[in-house]
Amino acid sequence: MHETFSQRRGVTRRSILAAGAAAGTVAALGPVLPAAPAAADPAGRFTGADWFADPSRAVRPKFRWWWPDGLVDPDEIAREVDQIADAGFGGAEIAAVHHSIRDTAALDTARHGWGSRPWRDGVEAALQRAARRGLTIDLTLGPSWPTAVPGVTPDDEAAVKELAHGQVLVAGGTTYDGPVPASVRAAASGVGEQMLLGVQAARVNTAHSTRKETGLDAASVTDLGDRVRDGKLTWTAPDDGDWVLISYWQRGSGQQPEAGPHSVPAACVVDHFSAAGTAAVTGYWEQQILTPAVRRLLRAAGGAFFEDSLELETNGLQWTPALPEAFKEHTGRPLLPHLAALVLDKGNQVFAFEAQLTQEIRHDFWETVSQLYNRHHVSALRDWAHGLGMRLRSQPYGLQTDAISTGALLDIPEGESLGFKNLDDYRCLAGGRDMAGHTVLSCEAGAYAGSAYSTTWDRFLRTMGGAYAAGVNQTVIHGFSYATAPGVSWPGFAAFSPYNGAPGYGESWGPRQPTWRHVADISGYLGRVHAVLQSGTPRADVAVFRQTGYTATGIGASWFTSTGVPLGWTHQFLSSPLLDLPNATVRGGRLAPDGPAYKALFVEGDFFYSSSPTLALADAEKLLALARAGLPVVFLGAFDQALTPGVPADGESGRLRQVMGELLALANVRRVSDKTAVGAALAQLGVSADVRYPAASTVLNAHRVTEEADFYYLCNGKHAETVKPAVAAVDHDVTLRRTVGKNTVPYVLDAWSGEIVRLAQYSEDGDDITLRVRLQPGQTLIVALGRPGLFAGRLGNRPHAVATDADRALFTEDGLAVRAAAAGTYTTRLSQGRTVTTRIGDVPGPLTPTSWKLTVEDWRPGSSAARTEVTRHELTLTQLLPWSQIPELADVAGIGTYRTTLTLPAGWSAAHGAYLELGQVSDTCRVTVNGEPLPAIDRTHPVADLGTRLRGGDNVIEVEVATPLVNRLRITNPAVFGTTARQPYGLTGPVRVVPYGQAQL
Repeated sequence: MHETFSQRRGVTRRSILAAGAAAGTVAALGPVLPAAPAAADPAGRFTGADWFADPSRAVRPKFRWWWPDGLVDPDEIAREVDQIADAGFGGAEIAAVHHSIRDTAALDTARHGWGSRPWRDGVEAALQRAARRGLTIDLTLGPSWPTAVPGVTPDDEAAVKELAHGQVLVAGGTTYDGPVPASVRAAASGVGEQMLLGVQAARVNTAHSTRKETGLDAASVTDLGDRVRDGKLTWTAPDDGDWVLISYWQRGSGQQPEAGPHSVPAACVVDHFSAAGTAAVTGYWEQQILTPAVRRLLRAAGGAFFEDSLELETNGLQWTPALPEAFKEHTGRPLLPHLAALVLDKGNQVFAFEAQLTQEIRHDFWETVSQLYNRHHVSALRDWAHGLGMRLRSQPYGLQTDAISTGALLDIPEGESLGFKNLDDYRCLAGGRDMAGHTVLSCEAGAYAGSAYSTTWDRFLRTMGGAYAAGVNQTVIHGFSYATAPGVSWPGFAAFSPYNGAPGYGESWGPRQPTWRHVADISGYLGRVHAVLQSGTPRADVAVFRQTGYTATGIGASWFTSTGVPLGWTHQFLSSPLLDLPNATVRGGRLAPDGPAYKALFVEGDFFYSSSPTLALADAEKLLALARAGLPVVFLGAFDQALTPGVPADGESGRLRQVMGELLALANVRRVSDKTAVGAALAQLGVSADVRYPAASTVLNAHRVTEEADFYYLCNGKHAETVKPAVAAVDHDVTLRRTVGKNTVPYVLDAWSGEIVRLAQYSEDGDDITLRVRLQPGQTLIVALGRPGLFAGRLGNRPHAVATDADRALFTEDGLAVRAAAAGTYTTRLSQGRTVTTRIGDVPGPLTPTSWKLTVEDWRPGSSAARTEVTRHELTLTQLLPWSQIPELADVAGIGTYRTTLTLPAGWSAAHGAYLELGQVSDTCRVTVNGEPLPAIDRTHPVADLGTRLRGGDNVIEVEVATPLVNRLRITNPAVFGTTARQPYGLTGPVRVVPYGQAQL
């Protein structure tokens, strides 16, 4: 049967995700691996008593673990695994990165390079000790990035390719007689072969020119390949204008992994769009690395292979020899006549046809590249990894490829806090993950430019707070460096510092850092957040259809990003291939009802192509089917005049308009012409958010559902780290929707202490629960709506407070109580409808310590680069000042213990308690009261409830504070850190003890 162009395009679009498997089947997602241990079982039952208080290693944060290639000692490797485990982390990813080593000859790459015997011995040592400690070890697929293979040369079939071009201007009516135009850019070092793919002539048309591009007439493109003889060309230009001769040269780009060489022989980056490139990777591992011992250890560990972002750097256009054939298969048209609109020179477009045609050609080209990348690289590596009992984790962005669809193929898609411009970049990958039914979205976290040895955990937590709301639920911290390497200075080898003679990216965590003494508080907090956000199934209010599935762009969604999110809405992004997945069905008005359960689909013009109202015919037909099945759809823009994103086939544009007419005529479809009308259109369709605020707020949220509970993660955060001004504290009501059961009650899950308590004050209205939320910048709150008694035992069925004029209501072991900072009679209205009055007796006023004894462990360089010596300072302070303002401590980094005695009146009783407000403290801290350690302190809001730990008379309070190292490094290594300003570390307060009285109702 004859196949129409549009039908053929539909099949090839599906093949992007099918990767050779039957489209529309579960097999399209590759072999199924056993699920990684999660916070709750698949049904959402919380069978382990410590699933939250002591989350499993599987959900705890990991480190990116930087090795100086293979110059490592197995005993030191085992020690570092123990250090990571003892600090409460879940694993590490081994990566060969040493940008800080200027003389790489000192690394002895010939004997200790990536993939060498010493490197393999180190890997075995890491895997063996990790198995003993319950950690997971991931392995980067090659040295540094992008993925490369030792021994592959730039001219090899498996090596990364580029398409270079040459050009000569020929005046109309004149004859060109000379060599085929050479490439405008010389080939990279090591590239010895290049193949002439074609030669064309095209008439210049300045009406199509842009600031950087020379305009050409598409209809004038003439193939001159048959005129080439022995590398020479003779051709006479017609006399109807100026012409350009364009030659196209296929060759290796010669790219090597960053900051190499990392091996002998040197490694060359592989072709990420061909089977040959991937086969070179898997072949090297099979033949050179995967010894029987390593295979056994990998299968037992159940970790992942990792691949960094697609940073393929070429002078020309990213290329693979199969592109012309793949383009014709995908579009039904030859590629060569369109090449002029595609060629690049150092990342810049060179030529352009008429604007719309140029846009359509580029769309079709990059869609084809996406297909090749997904089929030959991602899917092939994933399936190979599964055969070894491993998973594939990857950052699928960096080029103009459909990262959303790639996110659906990966076992674990990953984003990054450094490269992502805002939270919508994460929401793109989350859409792929959730439509494919996977669990984890990972993040390379905490890589701050120029912040080595000055990064604070406070900054890290503020960064990650918003990322978790956007779908991230695994953190790979950037990073943990191997202890030492030749030529490095104290405090040891750091992968990225110095970086071009200055402080580098991110941080080198570990025992070299004073804050490591407290880091188990951080790992515990992050693990609990992950435990919640990996439980059950994610929910999002709206799916945003993206015609072009890029990410790492910072481009969001109209109305939702700027207006909807501040009102409580959540959204994710889908691209065309995701609509072919098994989950892409509608039930009860929800898209993917067993997954994210989107309540509506939002479609707007393609931001990446001048906001054009484009839809492929196959996609329009899918949307029509979804809308007819009951899914509400909102279009923004002139979609009654929709265009195809690629070059249309005969009759395709007319058929598209016909389908759009049917779609826009449906009662559950709205089209608006202004983005401000999107919210009203959703309301008309009966669509509302699961989380609602009374007015625009900086609170971000994420929602996950199990059979037993709704989990809501709330964070007072920023949509992007560069947003100004800074986020302020919030204090307002938040309404959460019950979706699991009508009689569920709210619990607060404290991710710092691990405690779960039933919330004592809230109001109910049908499926809605409204509670007051007070959050400092970066602070988080986790609320679970579960059946009575799910978490809090016998307190689950007790009446709760609807309103009180006391400072707060709370559940204690004895039932409902109220708390206030002043004596008085307080009135509380209960959920049963009755009102109760409660008397609280005398309460002392706030107390401010006036004297502190400060003991400081001053960390300094020791006898070797990896050793630290400690000098002690003892001071008495009558005023809390940053160390930078105390002469004895101005250049000190380390750990300080502040000790004060607080005297309380004799009438202090068990009916009293107090809050300890620490004010400003940098960086991490722990508190002890009368010798009893307190639970971990919330770094974003350092206030501790001392409860009944205080007594009448003298009470001793100790605050231990740990700092980053940069103040000391300014002095010991001024060549690198001398330009960094002194940081105001230490406890600077103001510190107050605020008593309260408490009484049972």
